[in-house]
Amino acid sequence: MKRFLAVTLSMGLALGVSAAPDSAEAKTKAKTYKNCTELNKDYKGGVAQSASVKNKGGKTKYKPHVSKDLYEANKKSDRDKDLIACEK
Repeated sequence: MKRFLAVTLSMGLALGVSAAPDSAEAKTKAKTYKNCTELNKDYKGGVAQSASVKNKGGKTKYKPHVSKDLYEANKKSDRDKDLIACEK
């Protein structure tokens, strides 16, 4: 009986560990926008990689949304490479 319980417990742990990568893949991907006009419809101030980045492009009207994943998905839209995509 003890051996059966040990085997059952081991199998449960093995299945639980092997299922972990699937849950990471189930995480939603950040949306990639076609251009800044489309991105600015959802995020008026653009998207910043982190809260500590500084805008190099001059004065802006809106504060950017901070999201590393969203920034990485739309990095191509950061023309001045200041870690804020499509700032307005």
